[in-house]
Amino acid sequence: MPEQKFIEVSKSFFVDADFKDAFGKSGLTSIAAVFAFDAGRNLIKENLSGYRTRLQFELGSGPTTLFLKRYNKAPITVQLGNWLTARRRISCGLWDCESARKLAQAGINTPKTISYGEQWGTFFEKRSFCITEKIPAAESLERKLPCCFNGPATAQTLKERRDFIARSAAFVKKFHKTGYRHRDLYFSHIFYSKSGRFYLIDFSRAFKPVVFAERYRIKDIAQLHYSAPAKYFSKTDRLRFYLGYTGREKLSGKDKAFIGKVNSRAERMARHDNKHGRGAPFAGQSD
Repeated sequence: MPEQKFIEVSKSFFVDADFKDAFGKSGLTSIAAVFAFDAGRNLIKENLSGYRTRLQFELGSGPTTLFLKRYNKAPITVQLGNWLTARRRISCGLWDCESARKLAQAGINTPKTISYGEQWGTFFEKRSFCITEKIPAAESLERKLPCCFNGPATAQTLKERRDFIARSAAFVKKFHKTGYRHRDLYFSHIFYSKSGRFYLIDFSRAFKPVVFAERYRIKDIAQLHYSAPAKYFSKTDRLRFYLGYTGREKLSGKDKAFIGKVNSRAERMARHDNKHGRGAPFAGQSD
C-alpha cells in the first residue's frame, strides 16, 4: 500500500493528496473555513465538553463519509495535561491524529485520517481539528454485534460467539502490547466490520503512560466489562475473554486480584450512572 501523502493547502492546514480537489470544491481550504463549516450532521453527545464539536458530512461524488472533530479554545488545563502526557507541546487535533497513526503502524486498525490542522496563539493552542474517513462496512459493538448473537443459541452460533470473544480478546491484547492505554475503551469505540476486522476509534485520551500503566490497563478492561451488555455476555463469556486476553488456561492469584479490581471499578461506574438515571449494561449477567 502506497504511503499516504498530505499537502499543506494553507497555513497549518493539511489534506490527504487524494482529497485535495474535493476539499477545494467544498470550500474547505483553511482552518477558518473548517470552523465555519456546518454542512453536515451535528453529532451531539451528552458528555461532550463545550470546546469540542463533532460533525458527520459527505464529500465528493462517491460520496465519502467523513467525521470532523473540532477543538476550539481548549482549556489551558487540558492543553497542559496533553503536553505533559506527550512530553512536548501538541494541539488536541494533532494528538488524536498522531495516536491513530502510531497505532496503525503497530498493526491496530484505526480510521484513516484525511485532514488536520492547528492554529496557535502566542503560546497556547487557539483551535485545531482532525477529519477521518468512515470505517467501511463497520459498526460499533455498542450499536451492532455479529449475527451469531441474534436469536436463540445453537451449537453453531455458540461456536461463532466464542470465536468472536477470542478474537476480540486478541485484539485488545495486541492494542495493550503497544504500550498504549485508551482510557475510553467502551463498546462504542470498538468497531467490527463485515469482513470480521476489529477497529479502534477516538484517541483524544489515548496515551502511553510512563507510570501507572497497570492502573490504566485495569481502567480499560473495566470499561470493556462495563459496556458489554449482560443480555449477550455471561460471566463465563467474560472469563473466556480474560483468559484469551492473558493467554492463560486458568486463573492465577494475580489474575484474580486483577479481576477483583476490574469488578470494583465497574461497580463504581454503575453507582455513578445509577445516580444519574442510567442503567449499567453489564449488570445482571448470567453464569
